[in-house]
Amino acid sequence: MTGTETAPEPELVPLNGIFADDYSQLLIPVMSNETVAELAEKVAYHSEGKRVRKQDKEKVVYHESRVVPMHLTVAEAGIKPLDHVRVDYKD
Repeated sequence: MTGTETAPEPELVPLNGIFADDYSQLLIPVMSNETVAELAEKVAYHSEGKRVRKQDKEKVVYHESRVVPMHLTVAEAGIKPLDHVRVDYKD
């Protein structure tokens, strides 16, 4: 990025998300500038400790059959509106 360019404005990215072995997929709103780690917590919030037993493990995010690095932003990871993500506990 040069000195004259500015970062794009964050955009709303509604995602289809499911956590671990939950039976319910949810529509989760995230922002394009949020990290994948933040996305994981938003998806887990609705299931963890409710329909899915809470575990003391790190989480991992799968998008298009690949593990997404947690430090990337949603935009950097190439996650687009209405894409499907699965969040699970790391083995």
